[in-house]
Amino acid sequence: MQPSQPQFNADLCRHLCERLKTAPGQQITFAHFMETALYHPELCYYASTARQIGPKGDFITSPHMGPDFGELIGEQLRELWQHLGHPNPYDLVEMGAGQGLLAKDILGYLRREDPDCFAAIHYRIVETAIALRSFQQKFLKPQFPGLVEGDRLTWCDLDDLEKGSITGCFFSNELVDAFPVHRVTATDRTLLENYVTLRPGMDGEAPDPAGPFVDRWDEPSTPAIAQYFQDLHIDLTQPPYPDGYVTEVNLGAPKWLEKVAIALGHGYILTVDYGYTAQRYYQPARTRGTLQCYTRHAHHDNPYMNLGHQDITAHVDFTTLERTGESLGLTTLGFTQQALFLMSLGLGDRLAALATDEYPTGDQLRTLLRRRDSLQRLMDPLGLGNFGVLVQCKSAIAADALETLPLRGLTVPEWGS
Repeated sequence: MQPSQPQFNADLCRHLCERLKTAPGQQITFAHFMETALYHPELCYYASTARQIGPKGDFITSPHMGPDFGELIGEQLRELWQHLGHPNPYDLVEMGAGQGLLAKDILGYLRREDPDCFAAIHYRIVETAIALRSFQQKFLKPQFPGLVEGDRLTWCDLDDLEKGSITGCFFSNELVDAFPVHRVTATDRTLLENYVTLRPGMDGEAPDPAGPFVDRWDEPSTPAIAQYFQDLHIDLTQPPYPDGYVTEVNLGAPKWLEKVAIALGHGYILTVDYGYTAQRYYQPARTRGTLQCYTRHAHHDNPYMNLGHQDITAHVDFTTLERTGESLGLTTLGFTQQALFLMSLGLGDRLAALATDEYPTGDQLRTLLRRRDSLQRLMDPLGLGNFGVLVQCKSAIAADALETLPLRGLTVPEWGS
């Protein structure tokens, strides 16, 4: 479904047009285009405001369903602290914190439910978008003044973290899906890459509804693309893949995980996102890939519309994250669905607790129905519940603890408990 009346950030259009005019062949990779559209320091989608996220924005995330998602993640983080032997400080590094809702719910839950764990926490937020970082600071600092005063709630870049300096957990929710991706196709049994160039006769000043940019397909910009598929034992140029098959390659995800693994001394990496195993991601029937754009809760697959006013995402290849992690010395503890993960952590108990012997009325009934709807949406198999949850760990301390006591979030939930 495409939204009506496309909007364009004119400054961003002009910036990209000028870049194209001086680029070799007057083209840039789609990954370069996507990176600029989402992450340019001053002109990008995330640069101007944090209000594009949420019920009144372009899309919602699990934390917008209420505090339950963050509280259940907090319960898992508390168990990880116990597995690590109650370290102090206990480092929690959230990567891509959006509006700060997840941080608020996690910290609020641990402050209330486990003061000892809360007292050990050093909460770091890695946020590249300047506007989002500013929004998070204004939102979170007044709620946790003790953490701020103790320098235990801080913001940093991933590159700022020293090798082996983190004992605790790196975690993210809907981060990797927004990494820039290379797009490829198999045409005439040849692998080609998607480049972006100017539509003939367009200079970016007055874009038509389709935008001033168009696709051009050419030889891959880097041998890393072919290597990516070789590592997965996938050949898009051969049957059963059809001619014209289009998909994405996220070369940034392994590089990101490498930085995380280097900074992690002892502990865990928890990645929540929408995606598939490589077998499902690159199945021959998925002929147009997974690229999606979101604006005002409408979605479509044209990244050139609404430039600067829409999010651009692609699903995550969790198999590559697992294999990359293992090559870096990480142990894969489990990969599951968000619905199962949250049920194992107590989401079912929260749903059961909403049952009452007395039939509520008025505001009480409306509150109960909203809460029940939010919990059910977190486990919807056609939506948030189908998100992937990957848990990895580093060091013998973390791995050995699991031999006798597996992570609660990775156990089989007791349905109906």
